[in-house]
Amino acid sequence: MIRIDLPASENDIRKLNVGDEVLLKGQIMTARDMAHKYMVESKPRYLHDILNGSVIYHCGPVVKQARGKYEIVAAGPTTSIREEPYQGEVIALYKVRGVIGKGGMGPRTVEALRKYGAVYFSATGGLAPVLADAVKSVEKVYMLEEFGVPEAMWVLNVEDLPVVVTMDSHGRSLHKGILDQSRAVFEKLIA
Repeated sequence: MIRIDLPASENDIRKLNVGDEVLLKGQIMTARDMAHKYMVESKPRYLHDILNGSVIYHCGPVVKQARGKYEIVAAGPTTSIREEPYQGEVIALYKVRGVIGKGGMGPRTVEALRKYGAVYFSATGGLAPVLADAVKSVEKVYMLEEFGVPEAMWVLNVEDLPVVVTMDSHGRSLHKGILDQSRAVFEKLIA
C-alpha cells in the first residue's frame, strides 16, 4: 500500500502505476457534472489553491448537519465518464494531480493525465459508508445553494482513503486493457 499526502507533487504522482493500491491523506474536493461545467466555464480563482496538487472526487455525498457542522454519512464514487468533456481542461487549469471515481474515463482524460502528471483512482462502488469513514472533516462547501447537496463542491479532509490507480500518467489504462481483452474474446466467440 502506497501512502500519498496531499497536496502531492507531479513527481510523486508520476511514480504511480496502474494497479498500485493507495491510501490518500489530506484535502480533496468533490465535483460532479455541474461543478465541472462551472470550473471550465467560470474558472473561479478561489479553486486554484484548493485543487493545486490535490484530487477531485466524483462523488455526490450524503451529508448531515448537526450542531452547526457538516458530516459525510456516505461517500461512494459516481460514474466518471460523464465528466469526460471537462476533465482534461480541469486537470490543466487547476493542476489537479488525481481524479477519483468509478468506471474510468476516455482518451481526452488519458492524454491530460499523461501531459500534466495526474492519475485516475478507482474507488470501490457500494462501499459509500466505509469510504465516508475516511472523511475526517468537512473543511468548506462551495455552491451548495446553487447546485444542491450532491452537486456542491465539498472540500474534505481525508485520512487513509483507499483507492487503486487504474489510469496512470504514463498513458496506461486498466479500463482500456480490459475492454480490449473483452473485445478479443467476443470476436473469437462470434467468429
